[in-house]
Amino acid sequence: MQEPNDLSIFLQEASKGPYAPDWESLAGHQAPAWFGQAKFGIMVHWGLYSIPVHNNEWYSRNMYIQDKEEWHYHRRTYGPQDKFGYQDFIPMFKAENFHAKEWARLFGETGAKYLIPVAEHHDGFQMYCSQVSKWNSWDMGPGRDFLGEWKEAAREEGLVFGTSSHRAEHWFFMGHGREFLSDVKEPMKRGDFYWPAMAEPDHQDLRSRPYPSREFVEDWIYRTWELIDRYQPSLLYFDWWIQHEAFKEGLKLVAAYYYNRAAEWGKEVSICYKHDAMMFGSGIPEVERGGLGTAVPFLWQTDTAIAKNSWCYTDSLEYKTPRQIICDLIGAVSKNGNLLLNVGPKGDGSIPEKDREILTEIGKWMKVNGEAIYGSRPWKIWKEGPAKEPEGQFMDQEEPVYTSEDIRFTVKGDSIYAFILQYPQDGRVKIGSLSQCANPDRLGFHGLIRQVLVLGQEKPPVWHQAPDGLYVEGEPGKKKLPAVVKVQII
Repeated sequence: MQEPNDLSIFLQEASKGPYAPDWESLAGHQAPAWFGQAKFGIMVHWGLYSIPVHNNEWYSRNMYIQDKEEWHYHRRTYGPQDKFGYQDFIPMFKAENFHAKEWARLFGETGAKYLIPVAEHHDGFQMYCSQVSKWNSWDMGPGRDFLGEWKEAAREEGLVFGTSSHRAEHWFFMGHGREFLSDVKEPMKRGDFYWPAMAEPDHQDLRSRPYPSREFVEDWIYRTWELIDRYQPSLLYFDWWIQHEAFKEGLKLVAAYYYNRAAEWGKEVSICYKHDAMMFGSGIPEVERGGLGTAVPFLWQTDTAIAKNSWCYTDSLEYKTPRQIICDLIGAVSKNGNLLLNVGPKGDGSIPEKDREILTEIGKWMKVNGEAIYGSRPWKIWKEGPAKEPEGQFMDQEEPVYTSEDIRFTVKGDSIYAFILQYPQDGRVKIGSLSQCANPDRLGFHGLIRQVLVLGQEKPPVWHQAPDGLYVEGEPGKKKLPAVVKVQII
């Protein structure tokens, strides 16, 4: 790539190809076929914020705010902020137990089909070799190009590689750190760790934060340009605050450049975005820690974490159960969505044992039931039963209670798949949506059933259709995880 120091080059290149930097042109973009087939991916939050092992990945911001718990923890553990600042964690970040191939192998065994590591979080430390700033994992700390290693490991494991940028929020994220001038070892300028370190108001109104400068937006473009050309990701994920008005024109330029470059590469790519940052149809809509309320005709994604209270590893994680994560996956896929599950490795690069246990359980379930997930589509009826998953963002703190009446559906080839979210102990299942519908005017099921199977059970179940439903008698036994009834149609 060209050295990212001349925005005019980028502006010229952004319009070379089938896409122009405007919403009308970008709305012609098609979500990748591989994304609709994959359904399940892994995200990774790992960086300097993994070193203090405390609370969550917002440590770099909160350690400088006096009313935050992290402020007091930092002073007790590391000393005053003007003596030990966030950048002093860099020499401690050695990644001595990091092995990209081991990560990729574990994630592949989980059943995931794509990998999205965080390239740069709000703290401004790049996890790759960069020409934009020296504050990166290649020039400092461990001296490694993690993004490059992840890309190669993903390729070897057969995982589609993408990456995420959370840079936009850096505009104000380190603002309170500016109060500790002795911590900032040199004058702030573009590319420095604490630049721009703008003051942040105490309240959380998005509109009240200082308006990003043109220089900062250009810096954001340079960094994204570098990620696109150097690593050629198949998926580019942007975190929140990218919806700010200041980024709108730059975001259109970045999208056009990325999609045009992908056309040159012969790759199917897309951008994941939140909060209507992009015009609908120009990328893949994202719902953080939540979901949509019904099945939709467009592809979308929910991203959630393996823990309820943090995206990175800490010493106080509140883990979800494998069951909750699998039900989240089923819920998303039945509504035409994907699940992007985040894992937070330890600061040394090792995967925590509890994470491994959960991922292994998910992998076992996927090996048996994956055919109902991969490449599937929503059926005309996407659910039945009384339980309702909450709609919207940040709705994943409570695990829904399901009964044997709660069923979700997908369809693929000649089969309808019914996910029994709470498999009954006696093995007897009733699927009301597959009843014997004699009235051709009724919007019910009119197909002819050839065979019924319960995935993972060797003995075919006894089944019959009745006016009130399809009755299936599978193997009895207590099952902690959802079961899948496969109904093959003539």
